[in-house]
Amino acid sequence: QKHHADVLVLVFLVVVLVSADGFCLALARIENSDLNPSPSRVGRDRNDNYLKYTYKISKLTMTEFTCRPPDPSLLRPLDVPQKTLLGPGPSNCPPRVLAAAARPVLGHLHGEFLRVMSDIQAGLRYAFQTQNEVTFAVDGSGHAGMEVTLGNLVDEHDVVLVACNGLWGERACNLVTRLGGVPKRITTPPGQVFSAAEVEQALKTHHPSVMFVTQGESSAGTLQPVHFIGALCRLYNCLLVVDTVASLGAVPFFMDRWSIDAVYTGSQKVLSCPSGLAPVSFNPRAWKKYSARKKAVPSYYFDLKELGTYWGFPHTGGSRKYHHTASINSFYALREGLAIVAEEGLENLWRRHAQNAERLWDGLKRMNISMAVPDKSIRLPTVNAVTVPAGVDWKAVSDYANREFRLEIAGGLGPSAGKVWRIGLMGYNSTANNVDFALRILKEGIEKTSRQTMSRL
Repeated sequence: QKHHADVLVLVFLVVVLVSADGFCLALARIENSDLNPSPSRVGRDRNDNYLKYTYKISKLTMTEFTCRPPDPSLLRPLDVPQKTLLGPGPSNCPPRVLAAAARPVLGHLHGEFLRVMSDIQAGLRYAFQTQNEVTFAVDGSGHAGMEVTLGNLVDEHDVVLVACNGLWGERACNLVTRLGGVPKRITTPPGQVFSAAEVEQALKTHHPSVMFVTQGESSAGTLQPVHFIGALCRLYNCLLVVDTVASLGAVPFFMDRWSIDAVYTGSQKVLSCPSGLAPVSFNPRAWKKYSARKKAVPSYYFDLKELGTYWGFPHTGGSRKYHHTASINSFYALREGLAIVAEEGLENLWRRHAQNAERLWDGLKRMNISMAVPDKSIRLPTVNAVTVPAGVDWKAVSDYANREFRLEIAGGLGPSAGKVWRIGLMGYNSTANNVDFALRILKEGIEKTSRQTMSRL
């Protein structure tokens, strides 16, 4: 009976402590049944509301720790509004892509999932217009594509020629420096692109082993012609790396025909998939330079040979072995996005983006709003840089569109910050209806916010 009474006292004390301070049982060790409760407070950290009590019940020791309470936000249902994403990315995903992403999770080495990976490789070869065996997708955002291409091709002390006409060239210079390379910039004023003569002169002057160029500079709204750069790089024994994050699928791109050695893009733009994957491709010239590196690639995760053991590159034996756990459901989404591209056909996709960009430009012209890139031939049709009229608060207009209509119209980035709006028409979002919607809300937003500004004055 005494033992029963002791147990009841113990239970009572535990219940009081749990209810009063939210204690969780962390450990109980019973060495014998000689119960003799003697609670003692061991310590308290007031900043963390951390308490620990030790009960020595003869040879029974129980240690309790507080559990921090969950944040109240986690006890509410997830609330994600439906918005029209006409910014620089991500784009809205087609229902088919979202449905694919919701399919059951498979193991990353299951045969069914390996077939999904093979489908992705085939789809990317079509999108890049290449036959390169080393074509795959890296787990990571579009920026991971920059990391894996430059990270594998730039060795210590390599000179890298970087075409800088916006943010992404500057990012590439930053990365080259971190890799131990020597970046050499060529620059052009905002709204302009590089000519063949400028590229050739820079190649002659700097003798780089690698050149980096961005086809679609989303911070400036420019479309850099790249069809002539590969041949020049071959002439001067230099590899060419092209960033197509904001352009692939919306404008012509021929990796093999244009002698491009390495390329990367992002899943969240024209491909209209969730962000988080960076498709890449390397040709044999690029693989040869990678294989001749003096030092190992600084990143194990992004090392081509290590990745190749998972993707089954012939260069690494062709077998599929564990390297990392892939983003399974994101791969499903990318596979479906590439299937949609294949069904529409690249030529039709390019034509649709050109037509909708023209529709936007014509509508803005009727509103007396100018484009930041005057020359139509070098305007990026996916991320359109629109000059903010004098006296207009760009952010107030963007906030109005988002608040009242759940429409994203973004501001500038890097050198264009505060000077332009960026209106994205990419993939699933590149439609005539979206163009008309954006024009109507932009006009209304300018009028409404301008009246509010005048009334405050």
